[in-house]
Amino acid sequence: MKRRDFLRAAFQSTAAAGMAGTLSRLGLVNAYAQSSTPNYRALVCVFLFGGNDGNNLIVPLAAYNAYSTIRGSIALAQNVLLPVAAATGGAAYGFHPNLPGIQQLFTQKKAAVVANMGTLVTPVTRAQYLAGNVPVPYNLYSHSDQQTEWQTGIPSAGGSSGWGGRIADLLSGMNSPSTFPAGLSVAGGNTYLNGVTTAPTTLVPGSKPGLSGSNGTTEANARDAAFNQLLTFSSGMRLVAAANAVTQEGLKVASILKSVLANASALQTQFPGTSLGQQLQQVAAIIKARTDLQMNRQIFFCSLGGFDTHNNQIADQGSLFTQVSDALLAFYSATVELGVDQQVAAFTESDFGRTFQPSAGGGSDHAWGSHHLVIGGAVKGGDVYGAFPDFTLGGANDADNRGVWIPTTSLDQYGATLASWFGVQQSYLNSIFPNIGNFAVKPNLGFV
Repeated sequence: MKRRDFLRAAFQSTAAAGMAGTLSRLGLVNAYAQSSTPNYRALVCVFLFGGNDGNNLIVPLAAYNAYSTIRGSIALAQNVLLPVAAATGGAAYGFHPNLPGIQQLFTQKKAAVVANMGTLVTPVTRAQYLAGNVPVPYNLYSHSDQQTEWQTGIPSAGGSSGWGGRIADLLSGMNSPSTFPAGLSVAGGNTYLNGVTTAPTTLVPGSKPGLSGSNGTTEANARDAAFNQLLTFSSGMRLVAAANAVTQEGLKVASILKSVLANASALQTQFPGTSLGQQLQQVAAIIKARTDLQMNRQIFFCSLGGFDTHNNQIADQGSLFTQVSDALLAFYSATVELGVDQQVAAFTESDFGRTFQPSAGGGSDHAWGSHHLVIGGAVKGGDVYGAFPDFTLGGANDADNRGVWIPTTSLDQYGATLASWFGVQQSYLNSIFPNIGNFAVKPNLGFV
């Protein structure tokens, strides 16, 4: 066994045991017990599937010459970048030209950038990585593994609960007496919202909750009643009983949503008709119904695919960034309309970053660290948190010789900052992020 494999195996066993012990002690006891009267807050995860090339999301203009020389065919011209200045220090940056909405929010100090962030077990240098004498995340450049690790907050194989779901476990009592799930996905199944003691629900944007064809007619009501009878029938088979229980819970949640949304007035904010626009519009509609749902804490999951840009990156990423920019700007405007802009934080995640050096097909290849966005009224925006890598191939921040940036900020710090704002006490953060102690120098990044 290689030294790196041995360290990884030891880490996986320790992390799994520690998390299981912590959560079993907590059970359904909520860590909010000492907090003040609940006030509404929501986290909105926007997952960019495929591995977004953050190198073209934002460019530090002081390093533009090095950027353009190395990026070659996929470098953005300096005169098309959307200029901004950091609130701290005044450093000049340029956003991708298809992100005018993000530029606007950054200028208004409602959006921040977290630079060179990624999955980490512990801080690691280039020399340590190449020597293999510190543990690193499992299957660093694998789409499926890194998507899972970003959602679980555990940089090892086999995680089944997500860090959003574990936050819901800890704070679920803040929504009492509501029986509506704290986690809701408008992008299908995911790991991020899976809790240990709580379960999320899903909703297809724009659809009517409940069984298809349940329109209140005599025939439909009779069919629904028959279906519910089948769900309560005892077959003596545990697997069937478990599946029936999940279906019953889903129908109960759908009934609540259907009732609440049926007479709700439409939002005045206009959303784009894109996939991400429709998802965030649905999230905004659920937030609008927060009082009727009796919710004080909610966590949402949205997504957009297509970021695996090995080829034709300039055109493909540009189109995707237009969706991201327009949808997030509309969503922030909707939170202002609803009077909850200070209580809702949206943030991005993605599989990994991409190589600084281009690939042969006018794209880039799988890498590691990348840059991410946080948006909301409570965000200390107009600033860049963390540090950009040194744009030197084979340099101090390169895990390879192509600009595979070793993260200088961890997902643990990013998530712990959001969790703390959401209401999780510091003493419980390690039950969500088992490795947060490895980043004790700055566990909270301070962007919100």
